[in-house]
Amino acid sequence: METRQLGNDGPHVPVICLGAWPLGGGMGEIPDSQAIDTIHASIDAGGTFIDTAEGYRTSESVLGKALKGRRDQVFLATKLTGSHSAEHMASAIENSLRSLGTDYLDLYQLHGPQPEYPIEETMAGLVKLRDEGKIRYIGVSNFSAAQHTEALEYGPIHSSQPRYNMFWRAIENDLLPTCLERGVGVIVHSPLAKGMLTGKYRPGHVFDNDDERMGKREFESEPFRQAFPIVEKLVEWAADHGRDGAQLAVAWTLAHPAVTSSIVGAKTAEQALHNIAAADWRLSGDDMSEIGDILGGYQFDGA
Repeated sequence: METRQLGNDGPHVPVICLGAWPLGGGMGEIPDSQAIDTIHASIDAGGTFIDTAEGYRTSESVLGKALKGRRDQVFLATKLTGSHSAEHMASAIENSLRSLGTDYLDLYQLHGPQPEYPIEETMAGLVKLRDEGKIRYIGVSNFSAAQHTEALEYGPIHSSQPRYNMFWRAIENDLLPTCLERGVGVIVHSPLAKGMLTGKYRPGHVFDNDDERMGKREFESEPFRQAFPIVEKLVEWAADHGRDGAQLAVAWTLAHPAVTSSIVGAKTAEQALHNIAAADWRLSGDDMSEIGDILGGYQFDGA
């Protein structure tokens, strides 16, 4: 699989990252054996970049089981979901290391900004973990461009993990240019818009009670009715090119020059392999123009 450098001085990582949110039950509970098969299939196919988080239910622990004897084959990333207090950071890193069955993390990320904690102190805590050898690289997720700039005053940031897909493009105006300028790698989450861009779901779809997508604003009836005709046209365009909506959504994010890798969740080995196949689809300038015409300026967030 193609790899790209994570920031100016980071490692090269695969352009498809296995998102482990679904493997912890975020989209409905699945057996550990199924999750482990999914992880192994991804690794065997070159999908050796894996992203999880403290807050992803059982995701870290099932990854720990899957990575026994294979830890050195993956670039492993997790996120600090809880508070940025020094006390919680100290306990969270130990919990993550223990659950994942490793003594270091390749990438440790703040899951979101928490302005109630001074960013200077939070960054100092991350640098300390790096100096202790518990983490190798530092990242942030869901930070604004201004928050990136502030955090960079107090330490290195190798990666940014924002939401980015064909329906959520506001970061093109400030965050992506900032990351390009400052040499921060971008690993985007939600490229499939939680599955909306696959065409698998229709307006009125009801998710199971254990699926965290239940109640998501983008799946509410009116927003989904507005977006669905565009989804149908995108899926049709992808089919005309021998692909499907999921692979189009992933390839589209990878076409942006600021994007290093696209985080795509999977619940089965088949899904993981299908997502990985999007890595070799290079959308041309003409392709992007045609897709832009289909989107017609539509953005779900209105930004």
